This record gives sequence, C-alpha cells and structure tokens, in this order.
Amino acid sequence: MATEIRVPALGESITEATIGKWMKQAGDTVRVDEPLVELETDKVSVEVPAPAAGVLASISVAEGDTVEVNALLGSIDANGAAAKVAPAQSTRAQAEAKTAAAAGQEIELRVPAAGESVTEADIGEWLKQEGDAVAVDEPVVSLETDKAAMDVPAPAAGILKKIVAKAGDTVEVGALLAIIETGAAKSNGAAKEAAAPAAAASSVQPSISSSLSPAPRRVITESGLDPAAIRGTGKGGRVTKGDALAATAAPAQPAMARAPSAPRETGAREERVKMSRMRQTIARRLKEAQSSAAILTTFNDVDMSAVIDLRKQYKELFEKKHGIKLGFMSLFVKACVHALKEVPEVNAEIDGNDFIFKNHYDIGVAVGSDKGLVVPVVRDADMMSLAEIELAIAEYGRKARSGDLTLEEMQGGTFTISNGGIYGSLLSTPILNQPQSGILGMHRIEERPIARNGEVVIRPMMYLALSYDHRIVDGKGAVTFLVRVKENLEDPQRLLLDL
Repeated sequence: MATEIRVPALGESITEATIGKWMKQAGDTVRVDEPLVELETDKVSVEVPAPAAGVLASISVAEGDTVEVNALLGSIDANGAAAKVAPAQSTRAQAEAKTAAAAGQEIELRVPAAGESVTEADIGEWLKQEGDAVAVDEPVVSLETDKAAMDVPAPAAGILKKIVAKAGDTVEVGALLAIIETGAAKSNGAAKEAAAPAAAASSVQPSISSSLSPAPRRVITESGLDPAAIRGTGKGGRVTKGDALAATAAPAQPAMARAPSAPRETGAREERVKMSRMRQTIARRLKEAQSSAAILTTFNDVDMSAVIDLRKQYKELFEKKHGIKLGFMSLFVKACVHALKEVPEVNAEIDGNDFIFKNHYDIGVAVGSDKGLVVPVVRDADMMSLAEIELAIAEYGRKARSGDLTLEEMQGGTFTISNGGIYGSLLSTPILNQPQSGILGMHRIEERPIARNGEVVIRPMMYLALSYDHRIVDGKGAVTFLVRVKENLEDPQRLLLDL
C-alpha cells in the first residue's frame, strides 16, 4: 500500500514553497518521521518527515520546483520495506566486520566543530551509559551551543568504556567526551539480543526514534512511553517536550474498574531542566534590550493586494531569470530602506550621550529553523536588487539550518525585520535587537473587510508593528516610517521611482 507525501501547511500567509533538497532518493528505505525533503519559503525552511516506514517508491517533484500547499511530493511503499532492509544490514555487517578487525582498540569521542564562531558547548544528555553497546553512527551524547543542539554519533561500534565529561559540563571544541572500546560489543550485544524478545513482551518500545530531540527523548525514556503513540504538534509533526509531558500526564483508559492510584510522589508536579546555551543568550539579550532602551511600539496596516498581484504577474519570469522566486521579504527590505532614508533616526543607535547615524543600510532578517531563530544581516541592502536580496536570504537560510552561520554574519545590522506571520501571528510587539533603534514586525496576511471609496470591500491585509527606542525616535518619526512602508507596499512603483 502506497502512502502519499504531501506539502504540509506552512502558515496562513504562505501558499507555496520551493523544493530545496531531497535527503532520500527513490528506492531508499525510510523510517517514520525521518526527514525526506527540505522545503524553502520566503522566510523559513522546513523538513518534511516520512508519514510511514517503508521504501521511497516515487519522487513527484524535482529540486528547485515550486509547489503549493498539499501538493504531492512522492509516495512511500510500506510493502517494500523488507526487501530494502537486507542491503542496509549487509552494510552494517561490513562495518561490524571492520570493527572486529580492530578488536580491543580504544577510540576517542571528541567534541566536533560546530561552526567557526562556536568554541564551546554544554553537555546536554548522555544517551548511552558506561558499559552500553553502541553501533557506528549511533547518537551517544547531545551537546548544546549558543545556536543549536546536536547529537554526537559514535565513530565506531563497540562498548562505551568511559565517560569523561558529565552532563552539564562546559567543554571546548576538540575536548575528549568518552572512550569507546571496539570489539567488545559483539559478546555483550549478543546477550542483549537474546534477552530482547522476552523484554519486548513485557515493556513498551525500548528504542526511541532518532528523530526525537534530547528533551522529549529523555521524558519518553524515563516515563516508559511509546513514542509512536504520541501525537506530535511540532514542526512537521515532530514530538516536542510538551507533547511528551502531556502524554505522561494523560490519564490511562482502564478496561475495568481499578483501585485508587497511589499518591503522587513528592516533586512529580515539577521538572527542573537546565536552560540551553542558545536560550540563555536569547534571554540575556532580550532582557538587556528592555532594561536599557525606552521601547515603544506603534502599528499600521497595509493592503497587500498590489504586492500579491505583482508576484503573480512576474513570478515565473523572475524565477526563470534569477534562479530564485520573488518573495515578500525582498520587497519589505526595499520598502524599509526607502523609509529609513527619510527617517534616519530609525537607522541610528545611541552610544553613551551620542547619537550615531548610519549612512549604510544593513538589514537584519530573522531566519527560522528547527534549531532556533537567528538574525543574519543583509549588507548594503540599498545597493542590492530584489533578486540579490532574495538570494542572500536563501543562502542565510541554508547556513542557519546547517549551523554554518558565522558570528560576523549576524553582527553589525542597522535595522531588523521579523516575520511572525509565517507562524500565524496576527499582531505582536517585537523587542529591539540592540544596539539598533528599530525593528519591524510583519504578521499574517488575512482577508478583512475595509472601506474603499464609500464601499466595503475584502482585501488581503497585514498588520505592521514598529518597535523603536523612544530616546532617539519620536512618535512623529515612527508614524512617518510606517506610513512610508505602507505606501511603498501598496504602490510598489514608488520603489522604482524612488518616491
């Protein structure tokens, strides 16, 4: 039986996406929730997981194609799973044979490089304990950096002989994490395999899907839950920590009357979880912004009809010529640059008792990924074409997903644009990205009734929110900035004529 793979909902304001990269090819074996294909939208990239286990029977769209929400991407043949497992097992056997040849050798597990700007990480959780058997490429420990969380795989099969760094420790890139002894896994593994059938009859699924992040994996393991029975609410249907905790707290459905359950253990109502390094950095910067700046937010709305019509009219021609589709972000960047030239204080910053006015326009664009939200900077946006801006944002999106963004690429912005609309946000009050004095929040596009020439008409409307530092930007300047952005988007020809 074939299971269809379709484009998931990507937010109320997003109707289409581009096929970025296929991570599996036709004929490959896939697991449930294993990432299959990467989709790119105007602002964010998402991975589409496998809805079922089996063999990727067909791929309906090629990389670079533009597809609409719910479009068919491919299909999975569940009946082909058994036939495709054999080669994988053969490959594993080859790896084990190679490991056996080096029996008794001690292999070091060290902190891998995580990008040029990342020099250290925190030990999040050990997924294996001393004495456990590990397979080649099996996740052994999770690390957390300022930007992302990642699992460190075993470089060889064997036994986890010694753990050097403990959970919660801060370690530098290249630091020793553990030692794996090769050749010892076979005898220990055989005993575990012999006991596995009996254990399976009396317990829930013991192995947790590798697609789970460390936080929900820990909750599921400690609670003895079946991950396949938990409904994921995260991106792409992924199981989040909240889903795991909800499943833990959910009451069981008994088949017959039962005696009252034992009293809840002390402390079971709470769980203390260490904040990740990335969340610590975000929290510190947000608090600093609120503590040091006089933040005020003003609002306006914009009729997106002209922008939507422009994209529809030139979408295919633009993509054919430039190799990238025309999105909202490049138009917003251009509209903001024009407005910043008229209201320069929004493009400035405060340094002690001085105002620093910027004569360049480096626009920070918030890019979302599974690993968190980062803000790379599009340099000299006033000198770039729409296509160049779109290409720059797409490249930053790819780097954000792979963790390759450098610190330099996220510093030095003069103004920031954040698009919460892709997540369904109707209205928000964004916090400044210091030391900048302004940040524009975009929101979802929603058809609403408005008055035009004495008549009520339906238009695709978007709320805009400008948060600014009232120490340097007055109310008049903030309102003027928003009005200019609104005018440039409702009449895009103003951008061409520099009006």
